[in-house]
Amino acid sequence: MKKYILAIDAGTTSSRAIVFDKRGQEVAMAQYEFEQHFPKEGWVEHDPLEIWNTQKKAIQDVLSKNNIKASEIHSIGITNQRETTVIWDKKNGVPIYNAIVWQDRRTSSICVDLDQKGHAQTIQNKTGLVLDAYFSGTKIQWILDQDMNHRKKAEAGELLFGTIDTWLIWNLSNGKCHVTDPSNASRTMLYNIHSLQWDSELLKLLDVPEIILPNVMSSSEKIGNVQLEGWDEEIMISGIAGDQQAALFGQLCFKPGEVKNTYGTGCFCVMNTGNKPVKSKNKMLTTIAWQLDGETTYALEGSVFIGGALIQWLRDGLNLISSAEEIEELAKSVESNGGVTFISALTGLGAPYWDPNAFGAIMGITRGTQKGHLARAALEAIAMRSREIIIEMQKDAGIQYQGLKVDGGACKNNLLMQIQADLLNTVVIRPKTTETTALGVAFLAGLSSGFWKNQKEIETLWEKDKEFVPNQDIQSQNTILLWQERISKIITNES
Repeated sequence: MKKYILAIDAGTTSSRAIVFDKRGQEVAMAQYEFEQHFPKEGWVEHDPLEIWNTQKKAIQDVLSKNNIKASEIHSIGITNQRETTVIWDKKNGVPIYNAIVWQDRRTSSICVDLDQKGHAQTIQNKTGLVLDAYFSGTKIQWILDQDMNHRKKAEAGELLFGTIDTWLIWNLSNGKCHVTDPSNASRTMLYNIHSLQWDSELLKLLDVPEIILPNVMSSSEKIGNVQLEGWDEEIMISGIAGDQQAALFGQLCFKPGEVKNTYGTGCFCVMNTGNKPVKSKNKMLTTIAWQLDGETTYALEGSVFIGGALIQWLRDGLNLISSAEEIEELAKSVESNGGVTFISALTGLGAPYWDPNAFGAIMGITRGTQKGHLARAALEAIAMRSREIIIEMQKDAGIQYQGLKVDGGACKNNLLMQIQADLLNTVVIRPKTTETTALGVAFLAGLSSGFWKNQKEIETLWEKDKEFVPNQDIQSQNTILLWQERISKIITNES
């Protein structure tokens, strides 16, 4: 009896495999971290083979260590860190360069050049994206330009490009499936979100041969089969979605105006805008949420590059805390931020500023400043950056959102969620299952494979854990005013 869906969650710092049952409950999970490489300032890389090996180990272990047979798995869904770029040799599967991660800034000069030549508007009109090094297109160009042989092999069809979903599916299928879905394709700066095709003008602009690009399939579709060593039968792959779009689906944000915010390494806020793309006037990203049953659902997205990574930096960089979990108690040791503002621009600023040169700062320090004030100001920074995005998103969509659904590791921090509710003046809703990224792609896989009948059936599976009701007080207003005043100094590079 096929009792489960297997979700592959290929994140920025770890490879995970999670098994869900018919009720949408997590049955088992295996996770392995992989190394982060920082060869130069602003450069971030992963070893694609390490990603594949850790992911394969997670898949094998989640089954074997929990006595689950392959024959009990109905289908597989894959969700992934988006924009991270891998190019590999079609014949032997060996990457020609390390994966360039979404956080990497090395192609900023390519983007500046494109902007100076007047191409930014064309790119936004076609892709819904702001011209930035964040996306895959300039990363592909950079890798191919490192060696003329790379470009020759690419033009001859001997190389393949993929985001991490594509790389894993190609390996899982023994090279039979070179595919992606619209939610990932729409993050490359090469995919036209209106015609739903790779765009020849953009390919020419970024000097990317179309022959290396994957086929774009639906986010919920029967794709191919996998049979790893020791399995008693094949398992079908039937769902793909970029991590933030998968989380939107996992939070059941099926109606226009419904919003979720994921608190991970970064914070990613996404709003469903329905079956038509909404062009942002406020530097949000217009993106494809998913494609299901022949219909494309669009979304607005805002990205905060430094979310949970700020807590990691306080732990590893400043040694302010010894574990991430300590941040909440430390922040609760004081009644307020003590006038301290933490501008979290450790890798520039994403939406709505898109300022790659912005720098981080801690402002308002006095003789009375304590560790607790820094901790609280750090939590407020995460919430304030999310607040900025949600407010701009609402302006773009012209839709009044009814509340904010939250997920990701840091949403377990009750103080952070209360601060978020206070600063937004809206109810923040946390589900019982915070693994909504994996759950979302499990839903997408299970819908196309027939594990669940339809979206109405899966709507009955979502359960609320806690609501955080806003306390609109003077303290929150002061935090907002101080933030606005101080971040303007960072944007304009004043001291």
